[in-house]
Amino acid sequence: MIVGVLKEIKTEENRVAMTPAGVEVMRQNGHTVLVETQAGVGSGFPDEAYRAAGAEIVATPKEIYDRADMVMHVKEPLPPEYDLIREGQIVFTYLHLAADEELTKALIRRRSVNIAYETIQKADGSLPLLTPMSEVAGRMAIQEAAKYLEMPQGGQGILLAGVPGVEPATVVVIGGGVVGTNAAKMACGLGAKVYLLDMNLQRLRYLSDVMPANCFLLMSSPATIRELVKKADVVIGAVLIPGAKAPKLITRDMLPTMKKGAVIVDVAIDQGGCFETSKPTTHKDPIYVVDGVIHYCVANMPGAVAKTSTLALTNATLPYAVEIANKGWKRAMQENQEIKLGANVVDGKVTYKGVADAFGLEYVPIDTLL
Repeated sequence: MIVGVLKEIKTEENRVAMTPAGVEVMRQNGHTVLVETQAGVGSGFPDEAYRAAGAEIVATPKEIYDRADMVMHVKEPLPPEYDLIREGQIVFTYLHLAADEELTKALIRRRSVNIAYETIQKADGSLPLLTPMSEVAGRMAIQEAAKYLEMPQGGQGILLAGVPGVEPATVVVIGGGVVGTNAAKMACGLGAKVYLLDMNLQRLRYLSDVMPANCFLLMSSPATIRELVKKADVVIGAVLIPGAKAPKLITRDMLPTMKKGAVIVDVAIDQGGCFETSKPTTHKDPIYVVDGVIHYCVANMPGAVAKTSTLALTNATLPYAVEIANKGWKRAMQENQEIKLGANVVDGKVTYKGVADAFGLEYVPIDTLL
């Protein structure tokens, strides 16, 4: 198979879908790898490193789309790429289609085979290709919140840790999955008072055994959230429904009850956001203020730490990419339930229910196409 690795074009996105080490593995499996020139520079991988690993460096994204059987991105295709995607071409990347009707309909028109990193799922319910970036985003969420609590950034002027004689900041993390757990660990490590909320009692019991003493585990409910946000200095939105739109848990009418200069970080923004006032921002222009509350809603947070993120992502995605390349998408899905769950839009049909439900489109089970 010819596999194409594209340069990211999303604003301030420095990650790349495959490292030179990944290229070497693909080559060992008998595949040709095309890498768009400068694709890896933001992650510290120059073209020469890809050439040394056996890749062919290609000048334009059009040539990759024209030649590759499977194209790999980190982020979703953007409008300039829509018409480059060929019928039957495999697009393997983060798609987050439930939050993007325009892209969903474009992929339906192109009749491509679109496999989303974020909906590949193991039997235990874990999301192996979302997990490494969730770990990065959860940890980054606290770094960014700490920065925007500083007065020069418009915040209250509060140190997360406090100091002896001065109480620490209060951090509320909504969602006890990978993002939320990593955010809570970071905040606890810095000395904040942390409330971690989840709706799964079994998950809360597990977290009570592994989290430090300054992390308080609570069952999530609208009433609990309403009360906690009043005293929160930082709120982290870390709720995920795989492949579907995030629920709105912080409503517009809650903001006036919050402290002026409080910071909310919506890590669920890729899936539409879990705050009613959330809208996607970029690393270049990351924040805006509503009712005195600072909103940080960058849709590709791990792109700011591209060297760490690219290595972590490739560790997770490469085995799946190799399997798809070795077997072709149909056989890979027939033999691997995890890859089958990654099918979002295939041959013009919406094959992931959360995406179909988001836009009132017909849902066609992927099994009917295999």
